Amino acid sequence: MTSPLSSISHPAVNPIGPVRRPDPTADALDGAAGDLAGASGSGTTAENFAGAIGQAIGDGLDQVNQLEQTVSEASQQAAVGNLDSVSDFMIATAEAQLATEITVAVRDRAITAFNDIMRMQI
Repeated sequence: MTSPLSSISHPAVNPIGPVRRPDPTADALDGAAGDLAGASGSGTTAENFAGAIGQAIGDGLDQVNQLEQTVSEASQQAAVGNLDSVSDFMIATAEAQLATEITVAVRDRAITAFNDIMRMQI
């Protein structure tokens, strides 16, 4: 019997948590924008949700960028001959490649969804 694969963890990579719909009773907006949104009473939840999605996408892209920078630094060390562990370099390279492929797949799905929405009849 085989054991289940454990998740690969890397100190530079934080797992991406699920995007949850914001609580409609909580008002995350502050300052004048919160006063204006609270006065109108509409759109606050949608704006919070859009902000949460934007934040999640931004965090994910930052993590992919961090992985790419780690691989770039490791490849420079390998070229000079100062690489500590070849296996760590190969693992970091595989993680960066997988993260990039996932990012491209999510982008493609988002573009497809946008195009489908644009083709909908009103």
